[in-house]
Amino acid sequence: MRRLAALDEAAAAAGLFIGKTAADACALVPELVVADADPPADLADLEVLADWCARVSPTVALDPPDGLFLDMSGAAHLWGGERGLMDDLGGRLASRGVAVRLAMASTPGAAWAFARFGPDRVSIPEGDEARALAPLPIAALRLSEAAAAQLPRLGLETVGALADLPRGALTRRFGGEVVQRLDQALGRAREALVFRRPPEPWFARLALAEPISAPDDLARVATDVAVLLCAQLEARGQGARQFELAFHGVDGQARRLQARLSLAGRDPVRLTRLFAPKLETVDPGFGIEVVTLTAGEAELLGARQANLDPESRSAVEEELAPLIDRLANRLGEAAVWRAEPHPSHIPERASVRRAALALPTATDWPQRPRPLRLLGRPEPVDDVIALAPDDPPRLFRWRGALHRVRRAEGPERIAPEWWLAPFETAGLLPARDYYRVEDEAGARFWLFRAGPYGGETPPRWWLHGLF
Repeated sequence: MRRLAALDEAAAAAGLFIGKTAADACALVPELVVADADPPADLADLEVLADWCARVSPTVALDPPDGLFLDMSGAAHLWGGERGLMDDLGGRLASRGVAVRLAMASTPGAAWAFARFGPDRVSIPEGDEARALAPLPIAALRLSEAAAAQLPRLGLETVGALADLPRGALTRRFGGEVVQRLDQALGRAREALVFRRPPEPWFARLALAEPISAPDDLARVATDVAVLLCAQLEARGQGARQFELAFHGVDGQARRLQARLSLAGRDPVRLTRLFAPKLETVDPGFGIEVVTLTAGEAELLGARQANLDPESRSAVEEELAPLIDRLANRLGEAAVWRAEPHPSHIPERASVRRAALALPTATDWPQRPRPLRLLGRPEPVDDVIALAPDDPPRLFRWRGALHRVRRAEGPERIAPEWWLAPFETAGLLPARDYYRVEDEAGARFWLFRAGPYGGETPPRWWLHGLF
């Protein structure tokens, strides 16, 4: 059954309401124009609107399907007061075709109630929530459909009538939801909001007098906002590894760039150099009017003294860090790494990838001779000739080329890690006998034979690495 999910003012004035069947609505209002609801698209538009509101408050929480919570603590004076803030925000949204209702209160529940059931652009003083909420309908408490439908049948039409009842009786009759929502609206209980962008203490913002669009201007304001944020970090003895630079355009869209540091830092020059190659990807559109920079993964970073030992690890890291940062931000973090030994005798599992400047582990590299280049997967070798079953090969063909072996060493038997999983589920070959061989041209190979002779299946030869 199709039901109405949203109405405009004209439809509401005609007596329609959300939840009414579409057939009854069209019978009551023959000229009614309907369109299919698209909740995913509505949520996507709400997220775009939340990102646009970041120019007003960095802490914005979604309240689907049609609401936003903005934490404006300590910011209203920038607009000449709470009324000035709501007028400015409402005017900007109205100029973009977004119809909104605004309310400010000391609790999210009270703000939600007045934005939907009170006068538009009202501000409720802290401590006056109980008196202001009293005449509002029960639906203003964000109750479940069952509770919101049952309470009016008992004669409880307003929030004030509900608040006058004993709390114990309310809990026994309706459960804890009604009391919890009432306490949240009145400020007696805290409410956890999930902000779209978690509040970060390290945040810098530049509001421009006129929109900019030239690349040189974008680079200049990126440097200016980096200086502001890095000064905050330095004043608190902090450094950060992740930074996000956002250019907020007059069209309401935010163009975001990200940069990561291998070591926590707060150097604005180094930071702007990482953002510089990415600025050419920014499309300013009709102009950029606000620039913000956020730092994440902050940690203590005291003043550093120049290291007197150029061979020490800290000195080497400080010299390598700028190069690694440039490569990682240009090629991606997954493309810049170092190999670290892993406690496994299986060749392809004997090393793991680690961050380029991560602290090394105590594990040492194996002392057995291993090839400089280990193939990602062993490649089959054909036409292998050996004088005896356990002898090294004298002739083999790899990638179509025939190689005659001049020298050979081995075998070195490597068995699977049977304690991890059976061979079939682990994807491992049977026990391998490895040989280091050199052909007549001087090329050296690492070959192995999988499985013994005389078994149920004949053994196969593979090439696993090149020396």
